Amino acid sequence: MRSMLSGWARSNTVHVLFAFLAMGGWAVFANSAHPMPQPLISGLLQGALSAGLTLFLKSVIDGLSKRFHGPARFWAPPLIACLGSASLLMSLHALGGTPEILKTVAVPLLVSTTYAWTYAYSISRKRGEP
Repeated sequence: MRSMLSGWARSNTVHVLFAFLAMGGWAVFANSAHPMPQPLISGLLQGALSAGLTLFLKSVIDGLSKRFHGPARFWAPPLIACLGSASLLMSLHALGGTPEILKTVAVPLLVSTTYAWTYAYSISRKRGEP
């Protein structure tokens, strides 16, 4: 049982599916005051975006952390990744007609930003940087 749970925890598929369901569900909730099908469309859009961002965020931070040195290696990659994520989310939700854009992207950005900073910190610690 423990081995099975450990395998799921390392699975990209599980992480992507969880991001789709959790953040897509949040978007449906955030837009629930508006008539259907807009909450559902917003949820599907956010779910797809969160799945994609989950898949690529680690790779982006890995790549960017190789381009910076010293303290900038800690703060620049997550900042760039988060600004890129925010821009992408806001733009695509505006194009998709999401009524509550700020409410819709607040939780996904909080989660991805927390992950990005934590991951960048762990990279810096492994390399013996502050």
